[in-house]
Amino acid sequence: MKLNLLSLLLFFALPTTLFSQDQSTPITKPHSYDVKQAFEIESLVPMFFTGGYHFAVGYRYGKFRVRASVINGGTYDAETAGINNNSSEFKRFYKTSPGIFFGYSVWKNLELYGFAEFHTFSIEQKSTKIEKDIHSIDLGGGLGYQFFIGRYFYIQPALHIYCRKDHSLNFEGRKYNISNIDFSPVLRLGVRLWSK
Repeated sequence: MKLNLLSLLLFFALPTTLFSQDQSTPITKPHSYDVKQAFEIESLVPMFFTGGYHFAVGYRYGKFRVRASVINGGTYDAETAGINNNSSEFKRFYKTSPGIFFGYSVWKNLELYGFAEFHTFSIEQKSTKIEKDIHSIDLGGGLGYQFFIGRYFYIQPALHIYCRKDHSLNFEGRKYNISNIDFSPVLRLGVRLWSK
C-alpha cells in the first residue's frame, strides 16, 4: 500500500515540478539582435586569398551600428564589378584604403547601411603592364544579414553598390575612365567580442 501511495505521489509531483521549472526558467536564449550595445570585429576574408587584407571594427548601440575599416585587395580585379565604363583593356586593384560605415538594423539581423570609402586604385593597362593610381571617394550603400553561429561568431553576406565621380587616366594614347558605379557581393566573417 505504501509503495502504491508513493508511486501515486511521484506520478502527480513529477509533472508539476517539471511544469513549474519550465515557467521559471527561460526556454530560449536571448537573440543575437536583442542587444543594447556590442563591440564586433570582422573581415572580408576573400581579400586574403588574393594577397590583400581587410579589417573592420564596429560598435552597435541598439539598432544603430558604426564601423571603420581598412582594405587592400591584393590581386583582386575590381574592374569586373563596374556596371558602366568598365574596360577589358585595364585592371583595377584596391590599394590600402580606409572606410566608414553607418548602419541600421531594419529587421532582426538585417542591416541597411551607407558608407564612404576613400579608395586608392591602382590601374594597370594589360598590354603594357603600366600602372597608375586614381584616388576616389566612393559613396554607397549595402544590405547584409548577420547569421550567427553560436553566440559570438557570425557570417554576413551582403550586397554593395559604390558610386563615384568621373576620373580618367591616359596610358600611351589610350584613355581609362573609371566606372561610376560598381555592384558587388561581399562576405564578411566576424566575432562579437562583447555585448550587453
